[in-house]
Amino acid sequence: MKRIAIQGIRGSFHDIAAHQYFEDDDIELMCLDTFEGVFDAMQSDPTVIGLVAIENTIAGSLLHNYELLRESRTTIVGEHKLRIKHSIMCLPEDDWADITEVNSHPVALMQCREFLNRHPGFKVVEAADTAGSAEAISRGHQRGHAAICSAQVAPIYGMKILEEGIETNKHNFTRFLVLADPQRSNLLRDIRQTNKASIVFSLQHAEGTLSQVLSVLSFYKLNLTKIQSLPIIGREWEYMFYVDIMFSDYTRYSQGIDAIRPLTSDLKILGEYKNGKESI
Repeated sequence: MKRIAIQGIRGSFHDIAAHQYFEDDDIELMCLDTFEGVFDAMQSDPTVIGLVAIENTIAGSLLHNYELLRESRTTIVGEHKLRIKHSIMCLPEDDWADITEVNSHPVALMQCREFLNRHPGFKVVEAADTAGSAEAISRGHQRGHAAICSAQVAPIYGMKILEEGIETNKHNFTRFLVLADPQRSNLLRDIRQTNKASIVFSLQHAEGTLSQVLSVLSFYKLNLTKIQSLPIIGREWEYMFYVDIMFSDYTRYSQGIDAIRPLTSDLKILGEYKNGKESI
């Protein structure tokens, strides 16, 4: 039995991603209110596995989670790319004519903007969680309220789906990272299938430093799939760079990392893992 810590409740997209990634395993979910809670759970018990969202193809990166990852004593052992499909649902006794208010997480509301624009009479109210919005409506028996969340939420909280697939962009994916204590990482991944790495480093505030690093990585034929910069608090105009690298030759990748170490500061390998496929 694997214990998986997630942010959110049953029916949330973190819940769905966890069950898809660990589809061949028996898992026990630890549903926590915050991403900080996920990392705290892993720190308190090294056997706990974390699953956290890191970026969305529409909303962009979850910048705070990059910082939590860098500061933690965890390593990335896998990733999962989940197709995000939104539905609108209400209490079983309500219907379209009864809906006056729609609740959901602000990112979900943004991703369903065209649908909401077609229903200007709805009062749109932001909430802390997608599935949590449905759970609150069900628990409080809030007539006239609807929630935007995954269709999988409906049977869990006894809700009725009014319409599925209301997201504006059908190519909407969220990328989740699977995290573990470094001492247990080899139990959760097959090193022979490793073809991706995430690293973070800082650079001297000097002309051309980033281009030098990128040139070295290119020389070793390493494919950069993402680069994200975040300012270093207290050091004006200096940044941490989070980089995802794809490779087909682990030895060449290792040589590339060794080659950029003298050019960087505070270089840390956040994880080496298998590139995740997109769910349907």
